[in-house]
Parts: sequence; C-alpha cells; structure tokens
Amino acid sequence: MKTLRRLWRNNRLALIGFTLAAFAVLFFAARMLVFTIYWSDPAHRDGPIEGWMTPGMLARARHLPPEAVAEALGLDRDQPRRMTLAELAAERGVPLEVLLAPLLPLLTPP
Repeated sequence: MKTLRRLWRNNRLALIGFTLAAFAVLFFAARMLVFTIYWSDPAHRDGPIEGWMTPGMLARARHLPPEAVAEALGLDRDQPRRMTLAELAAERGVPLEVLLAPLLPLLTPP
C-alpha cells in the first residue's frame, strides 16, 4: 500500500494513465472473449438467408463466388449494386423463396 501512495504522490498522471489503459485492455479482452464464444456457434455463423441481405453480402457470408450468385439470381450489370434480396424479389413480383430457389444448389455442401 505504501508503494501505491508513493506512486500517487510522485507520478499521479502516469498512475491514472496506467489505470485507464488497464481498464481498456480488460474491456476489449472481455469483448473479444464474448464475440469469440458467440461466433464459434455454427448456428450464428450459418444463419438463414434473409431479405435484408444484399447479393454481395450473401456471397461473402457463404464463401461463394459473387459471379455465381449474380448469375443464379439473374442479375445484370445495369441493376443498382446495393439492392437487398427483398427489394429484388419485390421488383420482380415474386416471394423471396422463389428468388432464392436457384441459389439452393450453390448453398448445399458437395
């Protein structure tokens, strides 16, 4: 305890900085641990395909070639790049499941 009093008296700014840095390290270490445990569960990694996803995000998340996803969805280069799957389905007037049907062979493991 004498050492802490001596540090507080002689190096107050350094002690405050060290304490703040230690708390920051503990915070980010705990955060990393929580995220690691969460994303280790396959149910969180391989979640269902939802309408808010874009074709590019779907390709990255499922490790598929973007060209194959674009071809399966019938996309051409003239369409806006950031349309969601729900917007594409609404534009074509079909349910999301019908839009995603050509993607199923790409999503099933060999």
